[in-house]
Amino acid sequence: MELFEDTPASNAHEFTVSEISGAVKRVIEGEFGRVRVRGEIGRVSRPSSGHLYFDLKDERACIAAVTWKGQAARLSTRPEEGIEVIATGRLTTFPGQSKYQLIVEEIEPAGAGALMMMLEKRRKALAAEGLFDESRKRPLPYLPRVIGVVTSPSGAVIRDILHRLRDRFPTRVLIWPVAVQGEGCAPQVAAAIQGFNALPGDGPIPRPELIIVARGGGSLEDLWGFNEEAVVRAAAASDIPLISAVGHETDTTLIDFAADRRAPTPTAAAEMAVPVRAELAARLAEMRARIMRAAQTGNQRQRQRLADLGRALGRPQALTDPARQRFDLFAERLEPALRGFVRARRDRLNALPLSLSALRAMLRNRREALQAHRQRLPLCLARLRQRKAERLADLGQRLERARSRMLGDSARQIARDRNALDQLGTRLAAGAARILPPRRETLERLDRLRQTLGYRETLRRGFAVVHGPAGLITAAAEAAQTPRFEIEFLDGRMAARSDAPPAKPARRPRQPRDQKSLF
Repeated sequence: MELFEDTPASNAHEFTVSEISGAVKRVIEGEFGRVRVRGEIGRVSRPSSGHLYFDLKDERACIAAVTWKGQAARLSTRPEEGIEVIATGRLTTFPGQSKYQLIVEEIEPAGAGALMMMLEKRRKALAAEGLFDESRKRPLPYLPRVIGVVTSPSGAVIRDILHRLRDRFPTRVLIWPVAVQGEGCAPQVAAAIQGFNALPGDGPIPRPELIIVARGGGSLEDLWGFNEEAVVRAAAASDIPLISAVGHETDTTLIDFAADRRAPTPTAAAEMAVPVRAELAARLAEMRARIMRAAQTGNQRQRQRLADLGRALGRPQALTDPARQRFDLFAERLEPALRGFVRARRDRLNALPLSLSALRAMLRNRREALQAHRQRLPLCLARLRQRKAERLADLGQRLERARSRMLGDSARQIARDRNALDQLGTRLAAGAARILPPRRETLERLDRLRQTLGYRETLRRGFAVVHGPAGLITAAAEAAQTPRFEIEFLDGRMAARSDAPPAKPARRPRQPRDQKSLF
């Protein structure tokens, strides 16, 4: 019985897997060359290659979708999981996984409901990062010297802002032209905010102290560029205070939450930026008048206080009258007191034993003695100076003799040390000349003995050394068991091999059966 029976022949064509996959690919791409698919986005993947992979699904089916790297950068709406969109592209197959997929070229939200859902989801995500916290918002400068405006240069918005600034308080305005809708809106607005912040404070272009991002009203799709994440992050990271004036009062965008202040209209943003100059002038005039009135009132109050204190002090003449009366009283008693004092002093002088002439003579003697002492004083000073000079000269000579004696002792000690060093050097050279020749001769004798006892001299007498893989070979049996080895002669080595069969080990003699073992 045969193991395998021949199968009946068939006329059906046999396709390869690649042929079937190519045929399916051509059919699908031919029938669905360009399609618009509405569905909910699910499982968004953004690998490092830059391509976008996501799913389009409804309640009954799911289609794999892919957007290549070059087209992904030009999408007006970034795919986010959970929103309903309308994807435009072409249907194709992926033979490597036996599936079909949609090559997406454009994505648009499927109505305002989807846009609002995506907007709310993005708002919550950015709010969770703290970009909308009130603690991050800064106060606006009161009188900014330079204002930066980010808007379209050709619209009515910039004219309204400039007109309102001119009416209220003329100031310097820097305009950064951007697209306020479409694909280029978000990157241009974000770059403008970052560019104003990057201007140096002392550069040729002045750095704004306030930024206004403005745009007129429009639909949700027209204002979508101001809801992009890049714009919101740029507004939150701005070091310059920022006013958001996008749309009308009823329009709300995400940049309004990240800005430091939100203005309902661009005109209102200009009113927030600067005060009215006429009102400032009137307020300054009022404050000046209040300062003058306050100064006059203060002076008048101080003057009145001084007058009140003056009345409490009384008349100056009343303060001096008692003192004048006491002076008149003591003046009447002064003259008799002086006469009595002079009389008492004269009586005391007359009662002295010495006469006036004796006092004059004594004073004259004292004066002459003082004059003599005064004349001898320079001579005493000169003698004292001479003695001091002699003493100093004697001390100098003694110091010089001591220094000379010390220097002489040091020189003699140095000379003795140098002589001792020379003698030691001479003895060292003589000892080396006496010791080195015997040591050198002994070393040469030991080297000759080493050469005589070395195996090289043995090789010179006709012997050879056999080297094996494991070391020296000293037995014939070991050489017979080594297939290859080297023989070393006096002038070199040569390879050799053994052709003799390995020697069998000697057999032990067999004991007779009747002979008992000694062990």
